[in-house]
Amino acid sequence: MRKAKIFYKDLFAGVLIEDEDGYSFEYNKDYLLRNNPQPISLTIPISNKIYKSNILFPFFDGLIPEGWLLDIAQKNWKITNNDRMSLLLACCKDCIGAISVIPFNNDQL
Repeated sequence: MRKAKIFYKDLFAGVLIEDEDGYSFEYNKDYLLRNNPQPISLTIPISNKIYKSNILFPFFDGLIPEGWLLDIAQKNWKITNNDRMSLLLACCKDCIGAISVIPFNNDQL
């Protein structure tokens, strides 16, 4: 199981999990209680439900770099193109835009 904290403009927005059943995303309860919380994506609207998918959610997949930057990441970290969660965790700590993806340490969550 691999987990990532998802931040929206430096606010802890939720948790993305990859496990044997696929992927899930859940908004953080404190984030939902904020005044006018913003969705991380139009395809993942604000909700207290757990979003589930067999594949990495297209929104998160779209954060992974392409072209020469992806080539560099794959060569330096020896990550295959099919391991989308590893690419997301390795490359998206400081994305362009409002979203950041921070890997959990083994002792968290």
